[in-house]
Amino acid sequence: MSINEVRWLSECGSTNAYAKEHFEEFGPVGAVYTTNQTAGRGRLGRSWVNAEGRALYYTAVIREPLAQPATLPLLASLAVRDQLAQRYGVDCRIKWPNDLLLNGKKIVGILCESVSYGCQMQGRGIVCGIGINLAQPQSYFDAANLPNGTSLELQGAKVDLAADPQWLAEALTDFGFDRPLYTFAREGFAPFRDEYKAACVNLGRHVTFDLPGGGTGSGTAIDVDAGGQLIVRTDSGEEKVFTGEVSVHGIYGAV
Repeated sequence: MSINEVRWLSECGSTNAYAKEHFEEFGPVGAVYTTNQTAGRGRLGRSWVNAEGRALYYTAVIREPLAQPATLPLLASLAVRDQLAQRYGVDCRIKWPNDLLLNGKKIVGILCESVSYGCQMQGRGIVCGIGINLAQPQSYFDAANLPNGTSLELQGAKVDLAADPQWLAEALTDFGFDRPLYTFAREGFAPFRDEYKAACVNLGRHVTFDLPGGGTGSGTAIDVDAGGQLIVRTDSGEEKVFTGEVSVHGIYGAV
């Protein structure tokens, strides 16, 4: 059983929204999850397509003060990668900053949001929403116009929809977030940087990225620095990328 509070909901509009509404009811680390999320949304405002009973929709609640909160999505990608390896023996790759790919297709999306709470809303925390594609059939991705998406079952993993959502939710909370969180809270992303880089599919590939003032740039991704920024070598020098969309060329065109 989980050592932190992990709430299961039979149905939820959005686990991130629920976590924000009930934020102060959780301890330093907690979570809520469902397999039926009816009003979710993705990173950069993208819509979320529910896959009732065939995907895990999970949100970690982080009330622990963090030295480098902006890099939590990168830690989260490692947390999910590790637990999927434990449960299914799969080797997911990370598309910077936090999408997980399996055999070149997206299997996990992550969306972190800041939360203000407490007296005069002076407290600061984060909710970290994670969607894991467990057993959607190919028809789901076709109907949702997600040609680059896949599920664990489609990739050959043996998925138990009765047991896996609870196992993953508790393992993510206790081992994915709680166990490394206190090192991360003090020191930020730097202690996890080498592990992250080893799994990052961007490095060594040609990428296209959004520029802060509009437009796009391109070059070769060469590093992820201690602040979680993607370092890209362009014709005009090195660019540090931390927000916006990054496409990786060479994986079914671009990811």
